[in-house]
Amino acid sequence: MGGALLSGWLSDRGAKALKAQEILVIDPAPGQAAERALKLGVKFSATLTKGAASGLKMCLLAIKPQMFAQVGPALAGALPKDTLVVSIMAGIDLYRLTEIFGERPIIRAMPNLPAAYKAGITGYVCGNGVTQQHRDIAEPRLRASGKVVMVSNEREIDMVTAVSGSGPGYVFYLTEILAAAGENLGLSPELANELARHTVIGSGTVLARSHDSASNLRKSVTSAGGTTEAALDVLMAKDGLPKLMGDAVKAAYKKSQELGKT
Repeated sequence: MGGALLSGWLSDRGAKALKAQEILVIDPAPGQAAERALKLGVKFSATLTKGAASGLKMCLLAIKPQMFAQVGPALAGALPKDTLVVSIMAGIDLYRLTEIFGERPIIRAMPNLPAAYKAGITGYVCGNGVTQQHRDIAEPRLRASGKVVMVSNEREIDMVTAVSGSGPGYVFYLTEILAAAGENLGLSPELANELARHTVIGSGTVLARSHDSASNLRKSVTSAGGTTEAALDVLMAKDGLPKLMGDAVKAAYKKSQELGKT
């Protein structure tokens, strides 16, 4: 996810918020996004030292939650006392972050994968001591990758994680199984995949450009006695998609809470 945000920052839109030379990437094993960023002039270090961290206004903490206990203390020891910490780790709550980073201002945020294409959405919540000035630092960095919403309490961040943070995985899987269903009908794998993929892409475009709700858009393409209605009768059955999606989102929400306790 950190790579997705980094790509957003370095896009044409993101460049208005942050220049490559203003970014310092700390990563012992940089991935593709970091490698591309390095070619654009981003500064890089395998570890963070007090010297390298001098003057940093914001630190984006984009590591796996399981690594926080190992990485957090060393990072806290190197960061200036006034650095704004923005964490996008799932499950690691403000209490645990404050235990490590002390009195530093902390924002907990949850972006999603489309951030890499400037089409993401990020929910965030502020810890104690976060001022409007800190928000003015964080929000342009987050907004460079898509829409930003502030939630009123930390419990909602775990909900954001379950809906939009993990949501792209649900959509990708829907595309996958729609293609598989077409293939089972007798379409070639290539054609079934192309039909499913562009159906999801096109439907997303309609959602982006229309002011109608998803519910109204669904009704607009559902003719009485037609093919879409026949399919939706199955999907909307008692044990159909509403129950499955509800169970899926609850499982993601529960896991986000569990990650904060490990």
